[in-house]
Amino acid sequence: MFDIGFSELIVIALVALIVIGPERLPKVARTLGHLLGRMQRYVNDVKSDISREMELDELRKLQSTVEEAARSIEQSVHAEVSTAESQLDSITAAATEPAPAASAAALPTVTATASPVTAPAAVPGSPQLELGLDAAGEAPRKQA
Repeated sequence: MFDIGFSELIVIALVALIVIGPERLPKVARTLGHLLGRMQRYVNDVKSDISREMELDELRKLQSTVEEAARSIEQSVHAEVSTAESQLDSITAAATEPAPAASAAALPTVTATASPVTAPAAVPGSPQLELGLDAAGEAPRKQA
């Protein structure tokens, strides 16, 4: 801080002893020590406040950087989700569209030429009788 050597301190102490006197010199020295201690604590407090503010400023910058990165990731995720949704919607729309008339006409038609299948005769206690079916496996018709 100051460039004061030991010899200069001795000269200051001798001048203080002559000016102040030997009776009041210890009290003045004690008061000066307290004042110097307060000054050092004040300087240290100011230094710690400044360093705390600098760290706080750095943390705010880091926070803004992280928030900006999070926003960009969120935007990219939203963009990807919307792209996937639009693709899914287009696939769904294509799957639910009715087939054109030309392609429906091109499909072969199936005609029933096989003989009808007859059900086996109902055996007493069989599920057909329990369901109220006749021997052919059909429900009896009510005549009106």
